[in-house]
Amino acid sequence: MTGSEWWRTAVIYQIYPRSFADANGDGVGDLPGISSRLGALRDLGVDAIWLSPFYMSPQRDGGYDVSDYCDVDPLFGTLADFDEMLRTAHELGLRVIVDIVPNHSSSDHPWFQAALAAAPGSAERARYLFRDGRGTHGELPPNNWESVFGGRAWTRVLDSDGTPGQWYLHLFDTSQPDFDWENEWVREQFRGVLRFWLDRGVDGFRVDVAHGMIKAAGLPDYIPPADGGSMGGGGTPSLEPEPAPTAPFWAQDGVHEIYRDWRTVLAGYPGERVLAAEAWVDPLSEVAKWVRPDEMHQAFNFAYLETPWSAPALRTVIDASLDAFTAVGAPSTWVLSNHDVVRHATRLALTVENPQGHGVGPTTVGLGNPAVGLRRARAASALMLALPGSSYLYQGEELGLPEVIDLPDSARQDPTWFRTNGERYGRDGCRVPLPWTAAGPSYGFGPTPASWLPQPAEWATLARDTQLGEADSTLELYTRALRLRRANELGWGSVRWLPGYPREVVAFTNGPVTVIANTGSTTVALPAGDVLLASEALTGRELPGDTTVWLRS
Repeated sequence: MTGSEWWRTAVIYQIYPRSFADANGDGVGDLPGISSRLGALRDLGVDAIWLSPFYMSPQRDGGYDVSDYCDVDPLFGTLADFDEMLRTAHELGLRVIVDIVPNHSSSDHPWFQAALAAAPGSAERARYLFRDGRGTHGELPPNNWESVFGGRAWTRVLDSDGTPGQWYLHLFDTSQPDFDWENEWVREQFRGVLRFWLDRGVDGFRVDVAHGMIKAAGLPDYIPPADGGSMGGGGTPSLEPEPAPTAPFWAQDGVHEIYRDWRTVLAGYPGERVLAAEAWVDPLSEVAKWVRPDEMHQAFNFAYLETPWSAPALRTVIDASLDAFTAVGAPSTWVLSNHDVVRHATRLALTVENPQGHGVGPTTVGLGNPAVGLRRARAASALMLALPGSSYLYQGEELGLPEVIDLPDSARQDPTWFRTNGERYGRDGCRVPLPWTAAGPSYGFGPTPASWLPQPAEWATLARDTQLGEADSTLELYTRALRLRRANELGWGSVRWLPGYPREVVAFTNGPVTVIANTGSTTVALPAGDVLLASEALTGRELPGDTTVWLRS
């Protein structure tokens, strides 16, 4: 790994604003709530925070449907609240990355409203992907593409005289029309958006759907693989050197030109500002293209996230990741959970495949044992935080929060739930507001019992104040791991595999630390060395199953 920039080894904490902390008691998290809790993140030991969208939005997709990229939605506060949050974070030594959503806007955005009001062929419509329909009277959509959220990816509009007209593309919800990124006007608007937030002092951007934006010429028909995840890739991540056939709306070569342009914008600002890619792309050698020296700085390692709790699979994906990213001079950016996937405290115990975006709920088959899930999650997190490079944590994973499975149907809000008529549960289960205190209304999330998604009763036992200072708690495990990671400079290190261990054991050294993760059920003898960290209590010099240990000789 080359360079000394902060982002190469940073541990970055994702905040989903509506579920982090609620200052005004309306049941939705907000920017003042974030400001009030940043001290806890400093104490946890992270280096930076990433905020999911807080922009003006009708909130049909949790804020990923933006109606004004340069203002704060009143649901979350004001621009002054944002500036105060940013100032507080910087005073605490935390950098701040914000989401940017460039693939699509809200259908409420003035740009799209102008496109609806304009005629076919107009400059306003050229900002989005409007097309004539197929069939005798244009009654069929322009192609067979399906939405990430289920159903077709095209919606027909009415002309000014009330007759059916053109169709517009929305890879996500009907309320999220895709931009046409071949249009220079669109590119210039987003340069302005980047500069607006960079001028306010943000340290970078996480780019939503960073593998989208450019579509294949002619918009050809496409049938995705049956086991594919909703955001692309091939379902089970591929480590093969040759990529699978690419969907005509994902990972087109033209996206790289956009990020080279954005990299130039960021380079005009001091302080090592960063771009982090959400790119669901297979194989890892393809993901690495997003982080070549003149493009983005980080790309989430979703192949690692989707790897099962199996030592052979983990060794393979770690090697492939380090090889692919090192080849372009970038760090691997490890991740286990986020706002779009089943929390890994639940996911790692699933006994059947669960494609990304489907979610889990009361009727899901193969949910597994919650205790096993938590034990594996703790072990997996301890393993991840020992790897060189950067890591992202999702709010609540440091508390061992599982996916909330028993949400009532009436409470669900994810577009996936509605667009699939309840066939897919979607992502609400990983977005339930955090428990800060065991007592009090909404478990300390806010000053009232209000909570935009209902919190389960067991949140009391997982609350932060319950775990703080408890040696065996998940919170203390994360806190110790982050402290030791920094003290031993593990983010700057390298992996050297240790021979002689059973097949179900991951064993390596990173600098002065020996890391051993037992993904099997058979106890393994530990080598000599002081125990620095263990994801579960040890008996003597034996490492039980589903446990990770750090040693120092």
